[in-house]
Amino acid sequence: MFAGVHVRLPLSIALAAAVLFPAVGCGTKKKPALTIAQRLQKAEEEKTPDRQAAALLKIARSQFAKNDDAGAKETATKALEKLRGDGDASLFAPRLVELAGFLAEIGERKPTRDALGLATGQIDAITDPARKAKLYAEAGAIAKANTDSALAKELLQKAADAASGAEERFRADALAAVALGYTRSGMADAASDVVVKLLDAAKTLEEPRAKAESLAAAAGVLAQTGKSKDAAQLLADAESAAKSIERPAENRAYALLAVALATSGNGDAKKALALLKEADKAADKVAEPTSQKKIVDKVRSTMADLEKKLTK
Repeated sequence: MFAGVHVRLPLSIALAAAVLFPAVGCGTKKKPALTIAQRLQKAEEEKTPDRQAAALLKIARSQFAKNDDAGAKETATKALEKLRGDGDASLFAPRLVELAGFLAEIGERKPTRDALGLATGQIDAITDPARKAKLYAEAGAIAKANTDSALAKELLQKAADAASGAEERFRADALAAVALGYTRSGMADAASDVVVKLLDAAKTLEEPRAKAESLAAAAGVLAQTGKSKDAAQLLADAESAAKSIERPAENRAYALLAVALATSGNGDAKKALALLKEADKAADKVAEPTSQKKIVDKVRSTMADLEKKLTK
């Protein structure tokens, strides 16, 4: 699956290489995995609180995946404590939002609210309106997932306000994030102004991935408010923009994924699955291994969820 470089050597050279340079690691034992205690110790040895918190959150995720709910809660709580002090808002804010998302996922309502409260203070200190809007939008969606509708509404409004103040070249991207925040929160009715501004901003976009993602985000809001025909028209334009991307493959994959998610939200699961299959092909062509794994995992997990719905 991962892209690599394959060189065909002449047989004589290949045989000589095999004799002179035996396979690395042949006969060696695999290094044993670190225990949780060892990983926790390594996390404490990180140089800064945000890096300590990141390492702890990674451990908590692995604990939760192995059904160690108590261990995951304890480790995530330690991560939260690392982020209670003063720090660089550009580093602390996204980390707190990410941590809040995990805490909400494992059902820890009060710690989630604490993390969101700390995140809000850090996000306020960020000067870039577009970045501020994206973080507030994500925080708002997490608040709603934590069954805190009032906080979700407050954070999403902050996101919308911040996006409106973003530079023109970044405004559509910021507004798209806000629109997605509203749809993820099931609060699309409150996003009509955001959609109007987003569609105005999208008209000026020339970059196809940005255009596809912006139109898909707007379509998601329209779909959730019952305007399926209007959403379908936007999705047709979004699909055209996404499919016009030849390279980089990563942009094509992300654009198709965004359109597929909005298409599913508009009630056309079969079309969404077809788009996801195209996104998967594009994702498989991403050259950089870490980036490839990230987008492949996103596309395939979305495909699996959609296939489950179709078989019910």
